[in-house]
Amino acid sequence: MSWIILAALALLVALWLFNAMRKMDRGLLMRGLRWGVGGLLALIALLGLVFRRIDIATIVGALAASVLLRGRIGQFSFDSLAQSSSGNTSKVRSRYLAMELDHDTGALTGRVVDGAFAGWDLMDLGPEETRKLLDEVTGDADSINLLENWLDANRAGWREYFADEGAETGQQRAGNPGRSPVEEAYAVLGLKPGASDEDIRAAHRELMKGVHPDRGGSEYLAARINEARDLLLGR
Repeated sequence: MSWIILAALALLVALWLFNAMRKMDRGLLMRGLRWGVGGLLALIALLGLVFRRIDIATIVGALAASVLLRGRIGQFSFDSLAQSSSGNTSKVRSRYLAMELDHDTGALTGRVVDGAFAGWDLMDLGPEETRKLLDEVTGDADSINLLENWLDANRAGWREYFADEGAETGQQRAGNPGRSPVEEAYAVLGLKPGASDEDIRAAHRELMKGVHPDRGGSEYLAARINEARDLLLGR
């Protein structure tokens, strides 16, 4: 009966240790495992010397030295696992961009590591800088894919925004003068030229209900609506 109780306790302790290890930072866990395994091998080598088993002491001592000094046992590397594991995050790097995905929150963050915007956090890029960055990284497939994924996750509506801007630019290049900034601002708010300040404010409030970023809307569209309101009220 006592053996059954001991076995049950051992099982509970093993389950507790397993859950504790799952919650630990994997990098820290691998570093601790490296020194634990290395120390155990060194102890076995020392016992081999004490009991005059030179063959065992030599082989195990070499393994202990490899683990403690280099962090490796053959092709297995403790250090590489520790460096490549950083909690619940994944890191990806291309020529122009470095991205990090937090698996717990789903947040995708990124920064520019090369080119005209090197050192910039992607969150700090405005519409104009984002357009220039898209043009700059187009030639690198990995970078353009990473940037588009980041924009999809953090800048909802960016494709439509840039498509509208591109169409307007194309018209102007073709000789069509297009609308003036004031006329464009009225169009964005869905108003006719000459609308009162109160009409402008009311249209702005109504449009922002559907596109405000705090409610899952598009930051680009919200910025465009705000710009239109500010232009018309400031005019």
